[in-house]
Amino acid sequence: MPPNALVVTGRVTRADVPGLCAELEALLSYRPDAAVIDCDVGGVTHADLALVEAIARLGLVARRTGRARLRLRHASAELGALLDLVGLADVVPHLRPDEE
Repeated sequence: MPPNALVVTGRVTRADVPGLCAELEALLSYRPDAAVIDCDVGGVTHADLALVEAIARLGLVARRTGRARLRLRHASAELGALLDLVGLADVVPHLRPDEE
């Protein structure tokens, strides 16, 4: 993964969200010129609403900078369907396997 990437693995719970946001903020401060932050979710074991909440919050953290946006990599079909269901598919884009 490029140096402007956040890797999320395992099962994400609501308790994990503040730590993930802090990790992204640190990455953004280290890479102030980054326009896109890739979030690799290929190692996530459960696509559920806790993960969707985490992704939404991470997207907000990136957008608060006024210059960066979050883009998902290796998102499962289940996660893509959940993002579509809650209306976040256009807010936090994800690369399809053929685009990566």
